[in-house]
Amino acid sequence: MFGRLERSPSAEPISDINVTPLVDVMLVLVVIFILTAPLLASSIKLELPKTGAASTTDATPSVSLVVDRAGQAYLDNRAVPLTELSESLARTAAKQPDTEVQLRADENAPYGKVIEVLGVAQKAGLTRIGFVTDAPAAPANAVGP
Repeated sequence: MFGRLERSPSAEPISDINVTPLVDVMLVLVVIFILTAPLLASSIKLELPKTGAASTTDATPSVSLVVDRAGQAYLDNRAVPLTELSESLARTAAKQPDTEVQLRADENAPYGKVIEVLGVAQKAGLTRIGFVTDAPAAPANAVGP
């Protein structure tokens, strides 16, 4: 059978859509969203004082108390007047007296307002107060760790 070209049946085209790459891309996007969502949760713009003190990783219950540049107080990222702040902190102290108040105050916040907010927390019965700061920026001429 010299010179005879025999054709073999060709493969049928695949008519299914391969969704594996789509699923991979979507999972990566979900992971990115999960990682960045907590970073976007705090929308209060602050310039925290910088210090070299070590941060603690204490697992005690805590509430976040913020004083912004204008002197507005925020309890757990919600703006509150001082009367409502006092009532909320008193309820928290009644439930869990060892709750820590994590105070984040803008470095340009009025000193009197920060002290007033601290006084409200202490009057409510919360005496464990932690001051949250930013780590200082490394000098430009610093060499490795």
